[in-house]
Amino acid sequence: MTKIKLCGMSRLCDIDAVNSLMPDFIGFVFYEKSKRSVSFQKAYELSMHLNSGITPVGVFVDEAIQNIEMLVKNGTISAVQLHGHENDEYIRTLRTRIDCPIIQAFKIKSESDISAANTSMADFILLDSGLGSGNLFEHSLISGIKREFFLAGGINAENVGDAILRYKPYAADASSSLETDNLKDKNKMAAFVNVVRNADKIKSKGNN
Repeated sequence: MTKIKLCGMSRLCDIDAVNSLMPDFIGFVFYEKSKRSVSFQKAYELSMHLNSGITPVGVFVDEAIQNIEMLVKNGTISAVQLHGHENDEYIRTLRTRIDCPIIQAFKIKSESDISAANTSMADFILLDSGLGSGNLFEHSLISGIKREFFLAGGINAENVGDAILRYKPYAADASSSLETDNLKDKNKMAAFVNVVRNADKIKSKGNN
């Protein structure tokens, strides 16, 4: 089954919506330049209302490791997503401080980006077009991926079903496509979740 990640949660009503939909992951963005950024305290408060069956992911850009460690250890997040210039040494150091999945994001523009993603030390990789850009990258490049991946970057209810059937990602990750007037829209979130789950049913039938 394709995992579902709904990213960029910032309000209690967003948490109420995801609790009713039960995706596998939700994301809190801790990048101050993002319009979806939340404070550490706000994310902690929201995570306390999150259903325990949903994994909260912290999205970071070149964040101080001690801050990530704090957020993991106080229960705000249970997985880490890296979107900056974090290298192998950074990931190795982070692993000595926390015990949870690490996802490394790659902005896919060419085959060299695919090669870098394949050799990442992270537990998972995320293929993106840019942090919160809402744009698709050239999906034909996905054929070069040799490991499980989160598919992001312009993924929405209209195209995610086809992407799942074609590329079989580990997880489908959406953010900007789930919004109306820059705020999460529970109806768009529900539509996305439903399409992913229906695509999985079609995929399962095709494998029988």
